[in-house]
Amino acid sequence: MGFDGHPWILCQPEAAACSLWTGLGGPSVRSSKLHLSPKADVKSLISYVVTKTKVINGKYHRFLGRHFPRFYILYTTFMKGLQMLWADAKKARRIKTNMWKHNIKFHQLSYREMEHLRQFRRDVTKCLFLGIISIPPFANYLVFLLMYLFPRQLLIKHFWTAKQQIDFLDIYHALRKQSHPEILCYLEKIIPLISDAGLRWHVTELCTKLQRGTHPAIHDILALRECFSNHPLSMNQLHALQLKALSRAMLLTPYLPSFLLRHRLKAHTTVIHQLDKALAKLGIGQLTAQEVRSACYLRGLNSTHIAEERCRTWLGEWLQISCSLKEAELSLLLHNVFLLSTNYIGTRR
Repeated sequence: MGFDGHPWILCQPEAAACSLWTGLGGPSVRSSKLHLSPKADVKSLISYVVTKTKVINGKYHRFLGRHFPRFYILYTTFMKGLQMLWADAKKARRIKTNMWKHNIKFHQLSYREMEHLRQFRRDVTKCLFLGIISIPPFANYLVFLLMYLFPRQLLIKHFWTAKQQIDFLDIYHALRKQSHPEILCYLEKIIPLISDAGLRWHVTELCTKLQRGTHPAIHDILALRECFSNHPLSMNQLHALQLKALSRAMLLTPYLPSFLLRHRLKAHTTVIHQLDKALAKLGIGQLTAQEVRSACYLRGLNSTHIAEERCRTWLGEWLQISCSLKEAELSLLLHNVFLLSTNYIGTRR
């Protein structure tokens, strides 16, 4: 017999203990099995908060879209821009980490990795400027106003609307084309300074074709290699006014001393030459339509209004010239931004 008259208590001590604990007011075994663990409670709470947040966020977006459509476009563009910039930063960090681990130089990267790092550096430089002018107290409110009023000058392309991307690229290219007459005028002026009669004839013919609106052939440009690797058109022989005009053609600021302009143009042209070698190795056919347009725009062609096939054809011509040049002939590649793009069929005047 058990303590309370039940003979089975001694045979089943676990059951007796549970019965005794329940009699004293403790929870039953069945109810303890149904009770969730603290970790499960936290997960359930987080899931509930996330679900509610998504619902509230959706209602907020619909409210903005109905009552403030213009602000809603700016808001969504800004949020997507932040996400893209953050994704770019993480990708750039992975590339830099891989370079450090395996002792890889910039020119040894794949084309897409090189292009990503090049563009990210330019974007970060622009963002750093905004960060610096936001440091003073309450200056961030002024910065937001300036970003709204001057998005082209202060914001990177991630924060441009689709229409702004087309409009702003047109504006930048119009500024770039303003330098073309200056570059051509300078080429005409240096013709008497060329000692070799054959080179003088080639430069004269090229200038005549450009003035008539003719797109030069690849052999017309490559025939000038010697002229651009020595006096008077090598990188170290260019005058200050020509450096300023070429800087505008490359969408670089011309408001720097001559030695800084020359250094920047050398560095910028070297990077493009390295990109060209990596792109030739990859193959133009492997690029998406957007990648082709971006590559053409970087090299001087306003690709926003040209058919994709024409862009690929033009990029192929550029690569044939670029991959034929040596480091000492990069001045020709720099001038090629003007020579190969100014009269290309389909470009906007």
